[in-house]
Amino acid sequence: MRKKVERGSNRPVKLQLFAETKSGVYPCYENQFQINTSDSTAAASMKSIADCVTFGVSIDNGVEEWTPFETEGWVRRLMTAKSLKISVTAKRNVGDDGNDFVAGKAFKSGRETEADFQWTFPDGIIIKLPKAVISVTNLSGGDSTSVAGLEFEVMSNGKPEIADVK
Repeated sequence: MRKKVERGSNRPVKLQLFAETKSGVYPCYENQFQINTSDSTAAASMKSIADCVTFGVSIDNGVEEWTPFETEGWVRRLMTAKSLKISVTAKRNVGDDGNDFVAGKAFKSGRETEADFQWTFPDGIIIKLPKAVISVTNLSGGDSTSVAGLEFEVMSNGKPEIADVK
């Protein structure tokens, strides 16, 4: 006897289960960045940021050092802090939701610079940075014959969430 399939149900579909499994090396463009363009009270609306050209990642580690008597001069260490910063160079793309949202942070300060941000790796791992600080460092600058730039840094604001979808 066949099971009855309920049509129109609101069951979530895990689309990542249908994605191709990646292995080996990959080009940098397969990394993708999304930012939540909705206000803090609304449901998340993660949008890609158009025309990102380069990015660099910096992981800062806080290491405490001490030299107790029993180690006879050898230093002991413990990593006690971490932070993540992603520096992005993009082109200013007026009309793209993600690009416009980032550009809109240029003259904000305080809590208004925060937004949920995520970095999706080609193998499906997602690093989520809740309430990341978005620091716009170049808004439309460049040579007269260049495409207007958008450069920004995304800085972790607390512990990131790492989701392995495998």
